[in-house]
Amino acid sequence: MTADATLARFREFMVGPTRFMTLLSCFELGLIDAIRTRPGQNAAELGAAVGVRPDAVEQLLFLLVKEGFVTHDTGTGGGGYALGALAEVAERDLRRALTYMNMIKVVALRQLFYLTESARSGTLVGLKEFYGAEGTLYGAVAEHQDLRESWATLMDTVTANIDPWFFGTIDLPAGARVLDLAGNTGLGAVHAHRFKPDAGLRVTTFDLPDKERECLATFRAHGLEGVCSFVGGDVFEGVPGGFEAVLVKHFLDMFDREAVLRILAGVYGALEVGGQVHVLVPVYPEDLTEAGNYNVDFFPAFFVGCTMGQGGPQKLSTYRGWLEESGFKVTRAVTKDAAELPPDVIPVPAVLSATKTE
Repeated sequence: MTADATLARFREFMVGPTRFMTLLSCFELGLIDAIRTRPGQNAAELGAAVGVRPDAVEQLLFLLVKEGFVTHDTGTGGGGYALGALAEVAERDLRRALTYMNMIKVVALRQLFYLTESARSGTLVGLKEFYGAEGTLYGAVAEHQDLRESWATLMDTVTANIDPWFFGTIDLPAGARVLDLAGNTGLGAVHAHRFKPDAGLRVTTFDLPDKERECLATFRAHGLEGVCSFVGGDVFEGVPGGFEAVLVKHFLDMFDREAVLRILAGVYGALEVGGQVHVLVPVYPEDLTEAGNYNVDFFPAFFVGCTMGQGGPQKLSTYRGWLEESGFKVTRAVTKDAAELPPDVIPVPAVLSATKTE
């Protein structure tokens, strides 16, 4: 790559934040809904409809016209706007994409101002500056409604989209006692029953004690009260035993190597010989220059600067190595084909299944 080409790439990074917020703001202001409801309105009419100065409407829509998301008919004299490419996007798909964008705005943008300081300190400096919160995002969401609504809504969406593939990829013995490690609100346990309906599974969610009330409410809402159960505890203080399988979903990527090995050691000690662990994680491609994988674009800054002060996904080969280092025999390691994911979705997940052999 030449020096000029490198600087041109820098320019793409420079305009990234403003492009993001211009697009999202057009939705938040109601401009896109107003255009969809009555195409052909000009900037003055749109401004009156959403309470924004016509000049600002025009400025914000320039980018969307440039990208073809919106069209602008300047030949009629009225300067009317209509949906362009956005008209072809199904409402469900658009809602999913906007859920991602809202989470990035609320959880990430402010905190990433302090990414450099967070990387140096290993703490979430932005979280403390904006919310006065020590620790991690996962603790702060319990205290701050804006964080909770933005983050939890997206996480439930991600879980709902990826769990059918996860449970279709793994094997669980009929009647197995299954532990969903760091199972949060219990949705993963519900999905185990939904996507393995004939297996007769007995699933226990294991998470911090303050998750119990919400988790049990999830079980009641899905008619699984008394079928699924909850155990409170801290994975770093011990993992409960007596299970044939342990699910570790959306969790190992939150930590650096040392902590991951501690978690896997706890899981290994809790399983009987022959017991299995099934890990679901986003992964980086083995070749980081591979096109079409945005995990590297997003997750390093997200974990180091916005959620944990550490962690981030790894390559599939790295997770395999850590499982083997922890005493497991890896029996399956598969990455989901990115082409099978909606094109707006960032995480490319993988499943690793491993057995305790001795």
